[in-house]
Amino acid sequence: MLKDACYSLNQLMVFIMKMERVDFADLQAFLVVLRCRSFKLAAIELGLSSSAISHAIRRVETRLDARLLNRTSRSVSPTALGLEVAEKLSEGFDVISSALDTVNAPGRSRFGVLRLNVFADAAAQLIVPALKAFAEQWPDVRLTVVVEDRPVDITSEGFDAGMRYGHLVPEDMVAVALTDTQRWIVVGSPEYVKRHGVPTTPAELSEHNCLQLLLGNNASFRWEFDGADGVYSMSVPGAITLKDTSTTIAAAIDGIGLAYVLESRVDAELASGSLINVLPSHACQGEPFHMYYSSRRYVHPALRELINIIRRNNGLQTLPDLPDKDPAKES
Repeated sequence: MLKDACYSLNQLMVFIMKMERVDFADLQAFLVVLRCRSFKLAAIELGLSSSAISHAIRRVETRLDARLLNRTSRSVSPTALGLEVAEKLSEGFDVISSALDTVNAPGRSRFGVLRLNVFADAAAQLIVPALKAFAEQWPDVRLTVVVEDRPVDITSEGFDAGMRYGHLVPEDMVAVALTDTQRWIVVGSPEYVKRHGVPTTPAELSEHNCLQLLLGNNASFRWEFDGADGVYSMSVPGAITLKDTSTTIAAAIDGIGLAYVLESRVDAELASGSLINVLPSHACQGEPFHMYYSSRRYVHPALRELINIIRRNNGLQTLPDLPDKDPAKES
């Protein structure tokens, strides 16, 4: 593996020497601009001014005597050569990071940036409880967590890893379970139950006001239940559609309607009595939360430790090493 890494590293150095010793920081700036599609956003991420970023890109293009980015007042896009250079640089930086990780030096790998793309429920339930321990163990790593519910290609958008439910992880990714299976339940406030009664079966939801769920791709979610013949899904009536779990829970507590949520997301509300599980015998078992990442890119050791912190927090055994070849889901 190290031999292959050295060979790839030599290829990268030949490429860089052709560019007459372009500063590595300039190359990194080019990659960040390409990912952000914006000089301003790249400057914010790198802690530089927009002018400094512009000068860095100009230096790279001058060395190559070619345009790498097309610029307009509203957008930034790569040229064909820009895409080719970016691909080589991305592979090269991964090789360099991997090579550094093989060096047995004090403090090795306790640096750099770790970028995660996480959907809102995972951020609230898994990331927040893990942040303190992670910051204490990896103080020199710059952790960036982008919280959004839309489907994301983590590789093309420059993320090191992402979080999704197991069945939503792309097949070409390595996936590691962070939790056990999750229970989906229907909840309502005591006020709502007092006014409208308690449904005894999912079919009786047709007589209730249900808070509609909107998925990350803006599709409506069909509520799923455990039945005699297995799991089944159904559409439910409701005049209010929400895309945010926190807002949905707040609306349910206010007695506006019944909500379909993860049981673990409303543990505190169930314990305090502000919400009631109205269909406990029909709760649906869902996929665990998973961390996933590309098997073709360098995996920062800080990611392994973050995964283990989250697994410990959720009663799972820690992993000695991250799998880097088999894309099958790990549990």
